[in-house]
Amino acid sequence: NQVLEMFDHAYSNYMEHAYPADELMPLTCRGRVRGQEPSRGDVDDALGKFSLTLIDTLDTLVVLNKTKEFEEAVKKVIKDVNLDNDIVVSVFETNIRVLGGLLGGHSVAIMLKEKGEYMQWYNGELLHMAKELGYKLLPAFNTTSGLPYPRVNLKFGVRHPEARTGTETDTCTACAGTLILEFAALSRFTGTSIFEEYARKALDFIWEKRQRSSNLVGVTINIHTGDWVRKDSGVGAGIDSYYEYLLKAYVLLGDDSFLERFNTHYDAIMRYISQPPLLLDVHIHKPMLNARTWMDSLLAFFPGLQVLKGDIRPAIETHEMLYQVIKKHNFLPEAFTTDFRVHWAQHPLRPEFAESTYFLYKATGDPYYLEVGKTLIENLNKYARVPCGFAAMKDVRTGSHEDRMDSFFLAEMFKYLYLLFADKEDMIFDIEDYIFTTEAHLLPLWLSTTNQTISKKNTSTEYTELDDSNFDWTCPNTQILFPNDPMFAQSIREPLKNVVDKSCPRGISRAEESLGSGPKPPLRARDFMASNPEHLEILKKMGVSLIHLKDGRVQLVQHAVQAASSLDAEDGLRFMQEMIELSSQQQKEQQLPPRAVQIVSHPFFGRVVLTAGPAQFGMDLSKHKAGTRGFVATIKPYNGCSEITNPEAVKEKIALMQRGQCMFAEKARNIQKAGAIGGIVIDDNEGSSSDTAPLFQMAGDGKNTDDITIPMLFLFNKEGNIILDAIREYEAVEVLLSDKAKDRATIFKGKMIPNYIIDSNLEMENMDQKSSENDSHKPNSEEAPSESQDAGAVGEEPDGGESSAVGDPDPLSPASTDSASVSMAEQDPHGPGPGEAGAPEPACTPEDSQPQEQNTQTESNSKAHWDSKVQPMESILADWNEDIEAFEMMEKDEL
Repeated sequence: NQVLEMFDHAYSNYMEHAYPADELMPLTCRGRVRGQEPSRGDVDDALGKFSLTLIDTLDTLVVLNKTKEFEEAVKKVIKDVNLDNDIVVSVFETNIRVLGGLLGGHSVAIMLKEKGEYMQWYNGELLHMAKELGYKLLPAFNTTSGLPYPRVNLKFGVRHPEARTGTETDTCTACAGTLILEFAALSRFTGTSIFEEYARKALDFIWEKRQRSSNLVGVTINIHTGDWVRKDSGVGAGIDSYYEYLLKAYVLLGDDSFLERFNTHYDAIMRYISQPPLLLDVHIHKPMLNARTWMDSLLAFFPGLQVLKGDIRPAIETHEMLYQVIKKHNFLPEAFTTDFRVHWAQHPLRPEFAESTYFLYKATGDPYYLEVGKTLIENLNKYARVPCGFAAMKDVRTGSHEDRMDSFFLAEMFKYLYLLFADKEDMIFDIEDYIFTTEAHLLPLWLSTTNQTISKKNTSTEYTELDDSNFDWTCPNTQILFPNDPMFAQSIREPLKNVVDKSCPRGISRAEESLGSGPKPPLRARDFMASNPEHLEILKKMGVSLIHLKDGRVQLVQHAVQAASSLDAEDGLRFMQEMIELSSQQQKEQQLPPRAVQIVSHPFFGRVVLTAGPAQFGMDLSKHKAGTRGFVATIKPYNGCSEITNPEAVKEKIALMQRGQCMFAEKARNIQKAGAIGGIVIDDNEGSSSDTAPLFQMAGDGKNTDDITIPMLFLFNKEGNIILDAIREYEAVEVLLSDKAKDRATIFKGKMIPNYIIDSNLEMENMDQKSSENDSHKPNSEEAPSESQDAGAVGEEPDGGESSAVGDPDPLSPASTDSASVSMAEQDPHGPGPGEAGAPEPACTPEDSQPQEQNTQTESNSKAHWDSKVQPMESILADWNEDIEAFEMMEKDEL
């Protein structure tokens, strides 16, 4: 019931806030439409404007016994989904999610129709759509090798002048080798053999190109020559589902050659890649040599595949190792090192571990795996659940969120969790009659005897003779996997119970410290002062050194071999861990929303709104709704780190200064002393922008900052240059610092409103009421998400003997999530310690700064018009009409 409630929460929010968009953005409660959100690179290739999440969820509805909702969903797909869009999509993702979703939906639709209660009207419409999509994917296979291009245009195919694709040379092994189930099922359902033929040809080519001495395949391959581009091999990202589909193709299609190939590869995997409980990538030509020291989360599917294979012991071992990592971080990081440190901290709510948990429970009947499932459910509800669904984790160490809920979360996660806890009587059909695709879509096993248009060849002479008893010609039988010993799985798990804790030294607990047990550390992170020479000397003794980075930040790095002794090295490691935990704690405690800098002078009049980072000191703009309004002035010296030499230019104005050289609080005190009524710090990193980076948050200097009473805001370089350009263009530039952008009526309340604004408003009062919202960029502020996303990264270096902490000179929380970084409150060794650093910056909506390019154009146009003293009213009105139309179009694009 808990799984059903969670599914309802995610599914209903997608349907209410996102449909017909491809995916839900759960933090901002809206749909993700490709082209209307900042590009995320290859991740967006799964989006094709075909209501991806709904199609991906179809057969999940039936598994969860939601037949009425399924019937409604199928009608929506048939009525609303268009597959003929001029858009470039991933062949792999479209195959497993959309084609697989349509085929899975068709499979359960005809099952329900046969039962006689639901779907009586259904006449194969989903299958017709699947066939249409199959034909749209076929142009990708137009290569000499038979390997498909990685992308295809749904409308124009590949290599067409308007296709915008077809120039790629490489594809991943999984991308080309994860087609056979869906394409063969499409051929068997429709009687059209071409789909299965193309998928088989691609599989045959990969098999022929395997490295013959090791029987391994690489990660990426040239689709024209067949040369391996990346020669590392594992069972994770880039290869994973190729192995899965070889075994499942044998199960679904009954072709012995697929099992023979899988067995050959599996023997190589267990010989070279499997290093229990780890699965480590190796070089295909030198398989005894590890290719990397970390593992990615996609390999979590492999224990489930091993269960299907019948090799239960290594499945239990690897699964238990992964579970220990989850218990440490609440979720499985995208990648982690061999000593179980975080390598990539994101977690997009992947279902592979839940999949393996389900298969292990079905194989062993061990209630332990039910407890594992409960842990997954509790963590999802506790850490990922938000009002509009479930949000991916941006950093498993800090608990920060990312505004995404991928379609596979509904397609797979809830399916496996429900099946894990469901009894046979909870199901309206027998799940054993189906096989799961890699996206957990259901294909009926009776397809193996339907429309067998492909002639099977006995090619056993091509395969290596294997004497392993695992390679029996049979599917695994749970009745004979174990020697009637219910403790079998536990006996395998037990040695791995503390595998993660043993690899990650544990810091002294507060209880131990208070009781006086354990060694006393020479220096605690919370006490560290970078200006204290004694502290620096202690750090040196512990093997910790300070490195000044090019961007001005300071990095703490520990090299155990440089410590004075092994005990000092342990103290150094403990100090680094404390620093990370301290930063993480402060990031969670101090979260402020973004602020707004609004240019209100002519010719902008509030139309330009810049997203600004807040400060943890000074005036709290959220409590001063009117904000602070004034003309801006550049201070001297520009860094604001010493007494201001042009106080007459700064008095009663908002001071502009550059980031760097000293503490933010020091800058604030200097400009306040000069008479400024507010301050704006502009980033000195060229090209930085809130378009591409989370906002920074300015921290204090570790001292009492109650003496700072003026508001301070931070602008990235791109947004800061907009104000600087305006000063060069118009000299007198007035801005409003506030918690969120104001409409024009609020800005000019109690002030003289220019006549041309009044007149134009009278003329245009019958226009769409949204115009005033557009003019003030209301979506930029009022539609910003209330949930802030912690962007501070806290972590460890992947190399085992080294750990580091990165700090920012103007104590800003670093935006990187895959670097080992800790927010620090000093610019250099002369500043106070990192223990006083600030919290992570809250995220802002991309719309906050997207319109700037268009605004700049509007500014230049406006200047040309306002420079004319005798400009006719009709011309002014025409200009304003054009502006309003432009802003309406911008709002439409942003929404």
